Amino acid sequence: MILTHNLGFPRIGARRELKQALESFWRQDIDEQQLQDRAKAIREENWLLQKRIGIDLIPVGDFSLYDHMLNMTTLLGAIPARFDLGQQATPLDAYFAMARGTPNQPAMEMTKWFNTNYHYIVPEFDRQTQFTVASTQLFDEIAEAQALGISPKVVLVGPLTYLFLGKETEANFHRLDLLPHLLSAYRTILARIAALDVQWVQIDEPILALDLEEIWLEKLSEAYSSLQGNGPRLLLTTYFDAVDDHAERLKALAVDGLHIDLCRAPHQLDRFLTDYPVDKILSLGIIDGRNVWRADLSQALKTLTTAQSMLGDRLWVAPSCSLLHCPVDLDLETQLDPEIKSWLAFSVQKLNEITILARGLNQGKAAIQSSLESSAQAKQTRLNSKRIHNPVVQARLKRLTQRDSQRHQPFPQRQLLQQQHFQLPLLPTTTIGSFPQTPEIRKVRAAFRKGQLSHLDYLEAMRAEIREIIKKQEEIGLDVFVHGEAERNDMVEYFGEQLWGYAFTDHGWVQSYGSRCVKPPILYGDIYRPEAMTVNWISYAQSLTHKPVKGMLTGPVTMLMWSFVRDDQPYSETALQLALAIRDEVIDLEQAGIGMIQIDEPAFREGLPLKRSAWDEYLQWAVRAFRIASAGVKDETQIHTHMCYSEFNDILPAIAAMDADVITIETSRSRMELLDAFVRFAYPNEIGPGVYDIHSPRIPDTHEMLMLLEKALQHIQPRQLWVNPDCGLKTRGWPETQAALKKMVHAARILRERLAA
Repeated sequence: MILTHNLGFPRIGARRELKQALESFWRQDIDEQQLQDRAKAIREENWLLQKRIGIDLIPVGDFSLYDHMLNMTTLLGAIPARFDLGQQATPLDAYFAMARGTPNQPAMEMTKWFNTNYHYIVPEFDRQTQFTVASTQLFDEIAEAQALGISPKVVLVGPLTYLFLGKETEANFHRLDLLPHLLSAYRTILARIAALDVQWVQIDEPILALDLEEIWLEKLSEAYSSLQGNGPRLLLTTYFDAVDDHAERLKALAVDGLHIDLCRAPHQLDRFLTDYPVDKILSLGIIDGRNVWRADLSQALKTLTTAQSMLGDRLWVAPSCSLLHCPVDLDLETQLDPEIKSWLAFSVQKLNEITILARGLNQGKAAIQSSLESSAQAKQTRLNSKRIHNPVVQARLKRLTQRDSQRHQPFPQRQLLQQQHFQLPLLPTTTIGSFPQTPEIRKVRAAFRKGQLSHLDYLEAMRAEIREIIKKQEEIGLDVFVHGEAERNDMVEYFGEQLWGYAFTDHGWVQSYGSRCVKPPILYGDIYRPEAMTVNWISYAQSLTHKPVKGMLTGPVTMLMWSFVRDDQPYSETALQLALAIRDEVIDLEQAGIGMIQIDEPAFREGLPLKRSAWDEYLQWAVRAFRIASAGVKDETQIHTHMCYSEFNDILPAIAAMDADVITIETSRSRMELLDAFVRFAYPNEIGPGVYDIHSPRIPDTHEMLMLLEKALQHIQPRQLWVNPDCGLKTRGWPETQAALKKMVHAARILRERLAA
């Protein structure tokens, strides 16, 4: 029999029950036991759901209260010494201290999980790092699942991936030196799992899809030879791109099976089927775990049938990766357009597709004929739908020229004009865009959406919020204001709702980090902007103050990457459609008198392909899209962009080529380490390295921010440096926001006085 398995299930709950429980716990509305009880209920619901669908091997260990990499750090006892919370602290206290910081210690770094919008907590390593089995949580969850009659497949982050995604915190030391000690801990973990009568462990090594240095590949055989024979059978799991460059090495590896991603890299199958070992399982990720389109079941069955003819029962069927990146259940979407809904599959539906395919392999094609016909009909309906293509948009794309992506003068000339126009002090202070989204704001938006509030009443409520935000920024003493974004639910969804070519869900949430969830819109057709999206809000804010107010927009690459994107045309073409829509908004803002416009691109680095061979093509169209969006304005108009929680070292020439007048970046968690790359590159334009972490409730003092700014000034000219937080402030409360911003402004003023002396 061909078996089915799942690599991971969304842990947030179908209605974001985990988010609600976490935030209640952090507010101290519930205690630790209540939090754990709610988490257990979510796990049990997920397991039983997968069992009902018919998944043979169900993942255990894919659940996390905050992040699976942080879970691994806790399991291994690799808590940095700086988080010494005293004898009264519980394990959960230490867990959340690492994720969110403490009054005395900043949180651990957070960065993107490969090329997704999920953020993981970066492990910290030094010579003193010790590994031991320090938590029972994983083993308790195995027992929970078995008590429900679940046949668990335990999920672990692989040892090489765990080390690779971490960072050294001291010089002249390489984290690979820790591998022997780490493997000893893994052997103990595997032995304990075996003692619980678990047959299979899924051990994730997604770094194998990267262009790894040979030193890491050399350790692969050594690592898995060391783990062999410690109990459970090992399924080494890869995803997000091809690993066929390592096919021979992987086929010879001391594991009992391999998983490869056929959605992101369908071409790699032949390389693995050739001379595949007779004693190994081959799991094929045939259902896309990162997008929401229904599978072409006929094509998938054809691929699997070929593999089955060579592998027999050694073939397993699975999603391409964990379903962490997909919403939970399409059946919850009662308001979605029926035609568009017929094209989609969320996590529950994807698991159903997997069981359908396995049934077709086990019982014959006739057993699933009705499902194959339904899939084919959905494919054909989508292909022929008139709502997909817009001739006006396609004609405009064809008229684009090189001139459309160029400002009038180079940055040095623009900088002089902008300095004369705005007359800002040295080290101008600003924020990234959003201010706290209070419960009151959300209630107003919800009432308006449900038709319980008139348009005029909604308009006045939002204007009242803008007035209050402008007043607070005046009191804080910022130099450049924002309108606060009270009207926006999400930086992508808000704009998508006003563009043709997007569809929206009520429950299509996915986890970004911790309790932070996003609801990516579904980009199904050609993009067109029928009218201005932000001009009235920004113009109203500007009318309330003499300080410049930035227009706030989301850039085309981020609109693309943070949506569920159509798969019937190249991403590059969709990005240019989005760029033209944003360009129109930028020009309208300038014509309305807005002199600073921020086009956020936090997903710019995230979109970079995992293989370097594909970088140039991506960077060319991504840079072009940003420049088309931003280049239609006068030289006096200052274009800002923002990027966060990514590694920029390898793509700084492309970031410079975007030619934004000001870039703001996240640097506080890394203690300005990310800034070092911009310094080494000699980034030519103005830059605002974040001086405090907005993803933590911790309020840094003035001295701490002053130290970060002094470090920045060692390498950056004062006229080039801006002062700002790491990111938007929508998730924070007003008391902490005001306190932190006042300290930030005070730090900037102290430095100005020193520079003037």
